[in-house]
Amino acid sequence: MKFERSSGILLHISSLSGNFGIGSMGNGAKFFIDFLQKAAQKLWQICPLGPTGYGNSPYQTYSAFAGNPLFIDLEELMREGFINETDLQTNDIFIEKKVEFEKVTSFKSDLFRKAYRKFLQNIPREFTEFCRLESDWLEDYSLFMALKKHFDGKAWNRWDEEIKLRKSAALKHYSEILRDEIFFHKFLQFVFFKQWNKIHDYCLSRNIKIIGDIPIYVAFDSADAWSHPEYFLFDEENNPTFVAGVPPDEFSPTGQLWGNPLYNWKKHQENNFSWWVKRFRKTLEIVDILRIDHFIGFVNFWAVPAKNKTAENGSWQPAPGKELFATIKKETGNLPIIAEDLGAVTQEVIDLRNQFDFPGMKILHFAFGTGKDNPYLPENFPENCVVYTGTHDNETTEGWFRNLPEFLQKEVDNYLPSTDKKISWRLLEAAWKSRADFAIAPMQDFLGLDNSARMNTPGTIGGNWEWRVKQSQLTDELAARIRKLTLESER
Repeated sequence: MKFERSSGILLHISSLSGNFGIGSMGNGAKFFIDFLQKAAQKLWQICPLGPTGYGNSPYQTYSAFAGNPLFIDLEELMREGFINETDLQTNDIFIEKKVEFEKVTSFKSDLFRKAYRKFLQNIPREFTEFCRLESDWLEDYSLFMALKKHFDGKAWNRWDEEIKLRKSAALKHYSEILRDEIFFHKFLQFVFFKQWNKIHDYCLSRNIKIIGDIPIYVAFDSADAWSHPEYFLFDEENNPTFVAGVPPDEFSPTGQLWGNPLYNWKKHQENNFSWWVKRFRKTLEIVDILRIDHFIGFVNFWAVPAKNKTAENGSWQPAPGKELFATIKKETGNLPIIAEDLGAVTQEVIDLRNQFDFPGMKILHFAFGTGKDNPYLPENFPENCVVYTGTHDNETTEGWFRNLPEFLQKEVDNYLPSTDKKISWRLLEAAWKSRADFAIAPMQDFLGLDNSARMNTPGTIGGNWEWRVKQSQLTDELAARIRKLTLESER
């Protein structure tokens, strides 16, 4: 799908400014949307919205369909009468510059329970309608979350055998004894999507589109894997036989063992990709454009035997990407998709991307050190692509430049000769003035921040996904500077 020349900012919901320790779908979101409008930006890119588990990664969630309750705006709950103003007295227990996930989860969970008890006194008709419309995923997700609490947070493969394997008697039994907890999670999802729809509408009213994100794989410990084991490469006991990863390369001698369950593509094909159609349809209800993470996995994927400790001894297996996207397009209409085509890009990957006219991604951090034919140099871009300075997985541009060897710093300086500006702004100018249809950069680069503001370091646990922008950093002066660059670049 061909996109109109425009630009935007990458900033996840958790990184928004605001009270109560984490960004939310409240005033901080509206303030940022207003900032985007002042800055003449038409795109807001976010990470996946699902409820996160261990490690807090939005790319490892408990559901491919549900929303993260931590993003619920408590002040909106107060205005609706579910909690009181005194409940929101935090005594400054939260710091402003980063998310402390455990503290946030504890504080918000208590208030969600209180709001739920008030909600039960007068359940609105729209809640019943929400549960009916979303039942296809909501029933399994709510039961899954109730069971996780019942089994002390254990992964579903460590639950009692009968419910692990979804025996009908066990499903009936736990649905009855956990009825209230199941209802509680339905309530949270009702509130989440009600608030998110308001934020989405606020964006659209200001001519700003939201770019969402679909990770190709789901987490093993997810409602998706537990409720639909037939769609994954599991054995008779619902244990994975093969898991996801990537093979060894110059950066990783043993490869990367991600551990996500792999799809049973044969079963998906037999069911006309119904699960995928539902997943895309649901996501495109709440965002306007989709970035598909690890697009190459729709052509072929690295399958590692589940018992292996490294990704060295895997094998490439084919995936039916052509049939999948043809089916999704037939069922949902247009495919406003960005293909994250980074990594082992083969001709088959290029052909799949081009067949559906998906724009690929260009990362300026990758543009130097390999000569004039480097595909990430702006002069080598096609129009139908999305250029980034870096992504949520990269260093900030300031941190990236400082960590380059001296000879590469000189190459960058020669390519971007304007040395009177910070390197982040020089790279932003290169992105915005390129021929790429979309130009997007993380908020950290507009602020010229170093790696202390890095969002995620792949392959590490702890310290990731915590960075937050302060409202005081989103100044009118910064908006005017971004606006000037955008108008000069005819975006």
